[in-house]
This record gives sequence, C-alpha cells and structure tokens, in this order.
Amino acid sequence: MQPIESIIFDEIKKAVETVYNQPVVPALIQLQATRKEFDGDITAVMFPLLKMSRKSPEQTGEEIGAYLKEKLPLIDSYQVIKGFLNLKFSPAFWLERMKTMAATPQFGQHPDNGKTIMVEYSSPNTNKPLHLGHIRNNLLGWSVSKLLEANGYKVMKVNLVNDRGVHICKSMIAWQRSGHGETPLSSGIKGDHLVGKYYVLFDQAYKSEIEALKLQNVPQEVAEKEAPVLSEAHEMLRKWEQGDPATIQLWETMNSWVYEGFDATYKRLGVSFDKIYYESQTYLLGKSLVQEGLDKGVLYQKEDGSVWCDLTGDGLDHKLLLRADGTSVYMTQDLGTAQQRYQEFPSEEMIYVVGNEQNYHFQVLRLILKKMGFAWADSIYHLSYGMVELPQGKMKSREGTVVDADDLMEGMVQTARETSIELGKLEEMPATEREELFEMLGLGALKYFILKVDPKKTMLFDPKESIDFNGNTGPFIQYTHARIKSVLRKAGEQGYAPACTEAPLLDREVSLIKTLNDYPERIKEAGMAHSPAIVANYAFELAKEFNQFYHEVSVLKEPNQKVLIQRLLLLEQMAKVLTHAMDILGIKLPDRM
Repeated sequence: MQPIESIIFDEIKKAVETVYNQPVVPALIQLQATRKEFDGDITAVMFPLLKMSRKSPEQTGEEIGAYLKEKLPLIDSYQVIKGFLNLKFSPAFWLERMKTMAATPQFGQHPDNGKTIMVEYSSPNTNKPLHLGHIRNNLLGWSVSKLLEANGYKVMKVNLVNDRGVHICKSMIAWQRSGHGETPLSSGIKGDHLVGKYYVLFDQAYKSEIEALKLQNVPQEVAEKEAPVLSEAHEMLRKWEQGDPATIQLWETMNSWVYEGFDATYKRLGVSFDKIYYESQTYLLGKSLVQEGLDKGVLYQKEDGSVWCDLTGDGLDHKLLLRADGTSVYMTQDLGTAQQRYQEFPSEEMIYVVGNEQNYHFQVLRLILKKMGFAWADSIYHLSYGMVELPQGKMKSREGTVVDADDLMEGMVQTARETSIELGKLEEMPATEREELFEMLGLGALKYFILKVDPKKTMLFDPKESIDFNGNTGPFIQYTHARIKSVLRKAGEQGYAPACTEAPLLDREVSLIKTLNDYPERIKEAGMAHSPAIVANYAFELAKEFNQFYHEVSVLKEPNQKVLIQRLLLLEQMAKVLTHAMDILGIKLPDRM
C-alpha cells in the first residue's frame, strides 16, 4: 500500500511541472501533517515553490490545490492558509484504505530487505542476579530486535555473558571464606541469588578490612588497594587465567548455578537469544588482537609490560588493554568478541544495548578497531539508554540495594491480581485462566511502563502507576483489546461477520482509519530511531481513540446492518494492529478481562 505522502509528493511534482512548466528539485516539496486547528489531512508548504511559480504563496497554493482537486479523486477539498496548502481526503478514499488494510496480512510489517542486523543485550555478570536495570536492558534489546524484524531485517539476537574477571572472583572468594559448602539445592535459594549473596558478603568483608587497616594508620587509598580480601580476588583471577584446576572447577560450579537462575528469569520475562557468547571464550581472541596491534605499531607497551592505545590524537586519552600482569580488561574482550561476531554474522549494523555510563567505552571500541584496519567498525552502534531510578535513588549491587528482577516480576503479578480482584468481573473465569490473566497484566504493565519512555532518557520506575487500568499504561491497552474482542465475539454470536459494505463513515470512524493508516510509518520511524517508545505511544493513542469512539457509538445496537458489519471490520483491524504493536513490545493481549 503506497503511503499517502508518496502519492501527494508525486502529484505536487507533476503539478509544478505542468502548471509552471518548470522542473522541480524534490527537496523543495515539503509535506507535513495538517495542524489540528485546521481542516485537512496533509499540508504542503508553498514557500519553497515560489521560485518556480513566481507568484505569491496564496496564489501558488490555489493553483496547485485546484490542479490536485481535478486530477486526484482522493482530494475532497483544499484550503490555503497563507503559504500552506491543506488537503482533505474524501471518505471514499479512507474507506478504500480500510479495505486494503483488512486485506493485508500483518499490516504494518515491512517486506524482507535481505539485510542482517545484530543486537546484543542483557550482558549480565555471573556474580549477581538480574535487577531492574537489567530488565530495562533486556526489554529494550528484545523490543528493538522485534522492531527491526518488523522493518524487514533479519536480526541476530545475542548475549555476551561476563563470566570472568575480578568481580566474578569476588563472589568465589567470599563463598570459599564463609560458604561452608552451601549450594542452591542445600539452601533452597535460586542459584543467581545465592552467588549474588556472596558478592554482597565480599563487599562487606572488603569494607571491614579497609577500616581495620585505617586503624593501623594506613591511608584510605592504600587500604583500598591492599585489603587482603581484594588481593585474594586478584590472585584468584591470575590462577584462573593460568588454568588452575581447582579455581576453574569452582568457577564452573558457581557459574552453572547462575545460568540456571538466569534462564528462569529470561523465560518469565519473555526474552531469548539466537546465540550466547562468553567472555571466558573471547578474551583470548582479544589478547591476540592486542598482540597484532602491537606488531602493527597501533598499540604500545610500557616498561611494566602493560599494553595501551594512544587516543590523544582523537581528543581522548590513553586506553589500557592489558594489565602489567598480563590479565585482560573489558575492552580486550570486546575487541575479540566484535571480530568473532562479524566473521560469523556479517551485519549492516552491530547494535550494543548498554547503559549511557558506557558511552566512552564504545567510542573507544570503535576507534581502536578502526585503527587496526577493520572497516566494519563503523557499523557498531551503541544504543545508549538512561538509567532506571527509584524514588529512594540509585541502586547499588555490591551493597545489595537493588530491585531484584524476580521479586519485581512477582510483585507486579501480585499487584495485578489484587487490582483485578478489587475491580470484580472475574468471578466466573476459571482459576487457571485468571492466573494466566494476572501474569499477562502484571508483566504487560512492567514492560509497557519501561518501553513507553524514550530509551535515551533516565526514568523513574513507579510500580503502582504502571498497573493503572486508566491512562498511558499496558493494562489500559490490554483492557481495550479485550473490549474490542468482546464486541466482535458478541456480534458473532448474533450472526454478524465483519465486512466492507461501502456504508457512509462517521467523522470519528474516519479519524480511526487515519490513525490506523499511520501505523506502517510509525514502525519505520521507530526502527530508524531504535525506539520502541514510538510504537508504545502509538498503541496508547489508538486505544484512547477507540475508547472515545466506543463511548460515543453503540456498535451492536446499530439498526443499519450494513453500517454495523462495516464497523466490525474497523474494530477487527484495530485489534490486529494493537496485537502487532504490542507484540513488538513483548506484551500479550487478553481476549477477555
């Protein structure tokens, strides 16, 4: 279905060439949505065309408007306001648009463009469970992937697990010191939660040792570096990189606990991956790239053996790539992972969904790869998103002051349960179906509240606000879909089936069709911006507009059967678009509520 803007663009180009006998540069044809205070659907700006017409903006608008009215049956009327030509389309045109939408499977889905994009998200550390910040990361990564698929791309969804490094060793040291053989099975604690417990215990021991050293008149800065428990963690990392069997065995055991816990969280959250990479497997490739960089003279080595990249010529600083003891850093691993991925899955774009505190990291990653001669480094795109904050401030994993992902999901489902029961109307629904509905509503509220915010913005998470059945929330859209399905179900029971009958349209119906017609362009816009928020807020506007229609027009009590079944077709299309849009956000819509 050709976009309306494209139709009008082509016809205005013909109008200028015909009426003024002048070629027109395409960039001079400017279109925009008509402002709400004026009558019209699309507005053409006349000022750039005055060089061809050599007339006033008003006269130019009148002449082009008259040409379009004569040549295009879809133009119902036009109006010139100063230098703006407002075009209004006919009801017959909008009716035809609805018929085309209804005949288009997966309306809004763009055709396959033959291109591949890779999206990395989640990237957890195996020293703690997933928390609220990870939820935003996972939901963004999943939704952006679905959004790009809707725009015709093949998407590879990947996860890079940070399963090595001194932070992993911290949990291991704490478990060795005070675990007494505790396991998820013996304690009844979910594996990732158990390992996270020891990460917090490490921090407590570390702070205690710092204070003890300070009592011995050791300066704060020195105490922070020389605390025995931290030295043990660094020594464990060296043993790990040297392949010490006992260290490797403990590492594998504790990581297996974490992976089992992660899988359960991912499943409930509704996200998955096409491939999972592990830093323990890619850091050696990164080290080989560092050696290659040294051989090429792109990198340099200090007397202590550490390896660096000089980025001062690019307005940055010197970046460490290998420590003096030969152990690698995050950047080393990311170099290796990036090269391996591109070799395995050459992509138009490699998107990293990572918080904005890592902006510098990805700027450096691109620069170093380019300096090493990898042309594909320009395909790296950092989807930099803002942090999730709580009313009481920022979260801190090492202090155990985070909102746990599992607890949050369970809490959202419980809130949905309490809210739904309080509203009533579920007494006749079977218990199993009710529980499925509560899960759908709770997770839908969580996902929508996070995804409706532009990714670049820092957001404040408010669980109570997110579950509201009124306003810009997931449950409001879910309830709207259930309401539409209820009308369609009751109509079917009365023997009515949706169909186009060429019946006259109300202004409110035309408005709904216009909003539906915008959907493919909103998908395209959202894909270009890597922003599911555009889709989320479109779905809310559509749901809100339907509810206004529903309260003004009684669909099932309409005496004219042709009008009734045509309205059913409009409702059916609305349900399809809402389902497609919310599926991009990973949100399920109930048929009953």
